[in-house]
Amino acid sequence: MEGCCSSNSNHLVGILLIFLSLTRFSTTASAARALSGVTTNTEFIRTSCSTTTYPELCYASLSDQATIIRSDPELLAHAALSVSLDTAKSTSSMMVKLSQSHGMTPREVGAMRDCVEELGDSVDELKKSMGEMPQLRGPNFALTVNDIQTWVSAALTDEDTCMDGFAGKVMNGNTKIAVRNQIVNVAHMTSNALALINSYASLHS
Repeated sequence: MEGCCSSNSNHLVGILLIFLSLTRFSTTASAARALSGVTTNTEFIRTSCSTTTYPELCYASLSDQATIIRSDPELLAHAALSVSLDTAKSTSSMMVKLSQSHGMTPREVGAMRDCVEELGDSVDELKKSMGEMPQLRGPNFALTVNDIQTWVSAALTDEDTCMDGFAGKVMNGNTKIAVRNQIVNVAHMTSNALALINSYASLHS
């Protein structure tokens, strides 16, 4: 009887070891597939960003959304536009606060106010673009994407106009550098978003 129990016990242990081995193999395989998927997605973003004017900024701003974007050019364009809008919003808020600070010359105040207005227009145009993105899957793709391209282009023009307001000696010192760097960053983000939207549109032409 003891030999029988021992045999059954050994048999159960063997089955358990096989089960654990299969489970470990399945888990390892799943992890490998997941890692491979992430790598594929990030490479898709890197390759897509290489067609933009500022590829390093493009990749840095979008690579953390690789699992959401996957290898979908529409989702990539949507994510780029979303990042551009968020950056424009935060920069606009910063500019509003800065424009209310003391110690600036009338000329500096004027440039700041003009820039606040331009960035506000840019935010509105990017919001309109975001609102139209879901309509790209509708029957009027060409018309919708054209509207989006027009609004994003207008937003970029507004950002460039804001940047031009700080050219020359309108503002000096660290404040000018900080302001200009922020606006340049917004403009570059918007430029990248427009490039990725254009790339997506070309797939349907």
